[in-house]
Amino acid sequence: MKIQTGRGTISLMTLLAIWSMSLVVNLPGLAITPILGRLDILFPHTSQLEIQLLTILPNLLIIPFVLLSGRLSESKNKISIVVFALLVYLLSGILYLFAQNMMHLILISCLLGIGCGMLIPLAAGMITDTFVGKYRMQQLGIKSGIANISLVGATLIVGWLGTGDWHYPFLVYLIPIIPLLFSFFLRKEEQHTVDTSTQNSTEQTANVASHATESFTKEQVRGDFVVSRIVSVMGLYFFFSYSVIVISYYLPFLMQGYKMSSSDLGMVTSLFFLAIFLPGFILPVVIRVLKQHTMLISTLLMAAGLLLLVAGENLILLSIGALLLGFGYGVVQPIVYDKAADSVVNPKKETLALSLVLAVNYFSITIAPFMMDLFQKIAGNESNRFPFVFNFVLMLLFAIIVWLNRKKFAFRMNEAYF
Repeated sequence: MKIQTGRGTISLMTLLAIWSMSLVVNLPGLAITPILGRLDILFPHTSQLEIQLLTILPNLLIIPFVLLSGRLSESKNKISIVVFALLVYLLSGILYLFAQNMMHLILISCLLGIGCGMLIPLAAGMITDTFVGKYRMQQLGIKSGIANISLVGATLIVGWLGTGDWHYPFLVYLIPIIPLLFSFFLRKEEQHTVDTSTQNSTEQTANVASHATESFTKEQVRGDFVVSRIVSVMGLYFFFSYSVIVISYYLPFLMQGYKMSSSDLGMVTSLFFLAIFLPGFILPVVIRVLKQHTMLISTLLMAAGLLLLVAGENLILLSIGALLLGFGYGVVQPIVYDKAADSVVNPKKETLALSLVLAVNYFSITIAPFMMDLFQKIAGNESNRFPFVFNFVLMLLFAIIVWLNRKKFAFRMNEAYF
């Protein structure tokens, strides 16, 4: 079975190998969640700072290694980098099973951040290298869907494993075995391409680069990057990531204030991630229906979701709010990846462009609680509702910006997609 790419075809096994990388990119920090409340018992001398380092360090290390991976992808064999990243990731999962103290956990978490950081841009970069046009957008949507449904499934598994020995939840970090096994098909496809399609690939790459250069003649280009495009896409992703992460940081306190149970919190959070997953598999349909209004309507859906989360102490409203917030973000996410790849005039720089955008995403997630704390102090409002109301107002203002700039690169949709 051959899969259309817009440049030719690839085998089904190669496509599965590309998809399999997305199984692990959203998992760092997940396994530690069910034992956070037990750490002071497991390790009596554990400080609050050490506990925080377990969740902060992997995300901090992901940022520089995302950038390093993007830079290495320009001159090194991408499949070799993928295999190395997966091996580091898998090694961290194995070492977790033998950890005996807090220092072990912290050091292994650093290793996990390195492996995941190296892999993240290539999980998307392999798609942008392989697919073009509407095929690329479709595959980026599926990639986003796989990553998020993997997170939902892994969360359920970790919750179940967390009832036993505290080492068991770390078994989730053995999932890289799957993409490692599939990586054989990436190498096989690469060799086949080199042996049979070198001339065609060279001509296609030249045509893509020529077309890109012609399109960008009126824009500022530096180092093969269209500066205005990559900056606008990075800003777009930073804002959306910051706006929706409140559901992870502040929803537990909000629902606790509503006197709701932890199971209610788990359901609402799961609905949020489920809603991010859904658009990935129907993204072409969504874009064909919404056309040039795709970005605006997605922004308004996220605004509506934030508003419903503070509309009242009602589980149904909270669930609908989480679904709207997640669905809007699930539509935007693969579009951002696609626009990042379109921000360069040299196809070899696409993975580097993705690494810049992804680094901004992790940066926004890392500093979001510090930013919100600052905003709360400025406003003199420590209410549990404040983060949601504040981001709702920001999202409405951003919707106006989207409407006024709907014809600019960051917000318009390529007509080839519909």
